[in-house]
Amino acid sequence: MTTFAQAVLSGTAQGAIYALLALGFVIIYKATHVISFAQPALMVIGGLFSYHFSAVMGWPFWPSLFVAILLGAGLGMLIERLALRQMVGKSVFTMAVITIGVDVVLRVLANRYIGADSRVMRYPGGGERYEFLGLAISHRQLTILAVTLITVVSLALFFRYAKAGLAMRATALSQETALAQGVRVGAIFALAWAIAGGLAAIAGTFIATGSGGSEQDTWIIALKALPAIIIGGLDSLQGAVIGGLAVGIVEQLTAVYQSTYLPFLGTNFSLVAPYALMLVVLLIRPYGLFGTREVERV
Repeated sequence: MTTFAQAVLSGTAQGAIYALLALGFVIIYKATHVISFAQPALMVIGGLFSYHFSAVMGWPFWPSLFVAILLGAGLGMLIERLALRQMVGKSVFTMAVITIGVDVVLRVLANRYIGADSRVMRYPGGGERYEFLGLAISHRQLTILAVTLITVVSLALFFRYAKAGLAMRATALSQETALAQGVRVGAIFALAWAIAGGLAAIAGTFIATGSGGSEQDTWIIALKALPAIIIGGLDSLQGAVIGGLAVGIVEQLTAVYQSTYLPFLGTNFSLVAPYALMLVVLLIRPYGLFGTREVERV
């Protein structure tokens, strides 16, 4: 039982990172109805921003993270303005392909900076661990959970009470109606990309503090957010959080128990487990656990 609880705890911490990335996907989708495949590159570059200020320039961890969030948000706005603003009105497929191109370009630039060695960012808590009820959690994992909780609550308050948040909600419901009510939809698109870039920078920073740091294939981690948003629902913020946590927990449980109970599945099946969970959810609820069911009249 202790092993199970420990796996759930570790999976929750990892799932918090997926949740941050999934929130970025969902916020852009709700505002623009486009799935942004540029999130992996934004995550990697956000982590490199933090690494550069911390490891190269000698800044403390938290100021480095704060500046990385601002730069990640700025990069997101720049991408929207230069690559996507001119394509408003084009097909969703065209817009999605453009985000793939943006992702490739940004990752090439990031890989030039990374080089052959990984870029590991020093975390101020070191390897400090806390134990309670037979379970252990590192200072880093605890911080990830706390930052994710603060971020999720802040976003919930923003969308509920802030004028810009209400405008984003209106745009998500109907861009035409929002325009008629005087909402600057173009500015809302930019804001959505800015928030997604900031969230990606937070996730990328904590990934850079892990044992592997930022490597040339680190972007693959962001792909775990795709099953998270499908599980939770493409247009659901709470679904993104729950989906991200579910993916992290299932991945960790599979890593712990699969070799014992299902050895015929081979090694590293935990990498596939999130996608298997996604398929199961889609068979039961095609729009995800919290997604809006669309009904079209023919």
